[in-house]
Amino acid sequence: MFGLNKTKMVTKDEALVGRETPVTEPGTHVVLGTPISGPVPAGDEVIYFAMGCFWGSERIFWQTDGVYTTAAGYMGGWTPHPTYDETCTSRTGHTESVKVVYDPTKVSVEALLAEFWENHDPTTANRQGGDVGTQYRSAIFTTTEAQLAAAKASRDTYQAQLADKGFGTISTQIDTAADAGDGTFYYAEEYHQGYLHTNPGGYCNHGFCQVAYAGASA
Repeated sequence: MFGLNKTKMVTKDEALVGRETPVTEPGTHVVLGTPISGPVPAGDEVIYFAMGCFWGSERIFWQTDGVYTTAAGYMGGWTPHPTYDETCTSRTGHTESVKVVYDPTKVSVEALLAEFWENHDPTTANRQGGDVGTQYRSAIFTTTEAQLAAAKASRDTYQAQLADKGFGTISTQIDTAADAGDGTFYYAEEYHQGYLHTNPGGYCNHGFCQVAYAGASA
């Protein structure tokens, strides 16, 4: 691994081979008591957020009213069923991601996007604080046309707010889930799920960052 540029995105042909079987069998959410892998309740929607280390990212969303369940995982790359160690090499193409299942009658996608923008730095490409590599890149992966439109509009809104305060350019990847790498969300190992609940003193570099997102609505 000596000399590997962890901030350079690998191609599909360069990615690690991975495996045919999952590295974990998702169970019940340790905080919410809901099934991590489904089924998704009727009327609920799914969206995926990547904003650095998924430990802190997941906690932000499981604490959000209207969220049914969350899960830590890997998405946006090419390696099937990757491990955490493999993802940390930046050779899978995946970014540490959080699956968010939510009830749109209780929380809007706009409110979820506000949590996303405000709690990490979307202007640092392939890095959050001291965490460096494509596995820490900022991304939003959507599952409906309305989500995609909202995500792009929120990016434009937030970019204007950042620029007004002298901050840089947003680097966040915004794609449909189907167009994100191989289009699959791979569940991270069991010990990553709800990590900051079972390890309350664990590492987290998330929190309010830079500018409040003025476009949010409940």
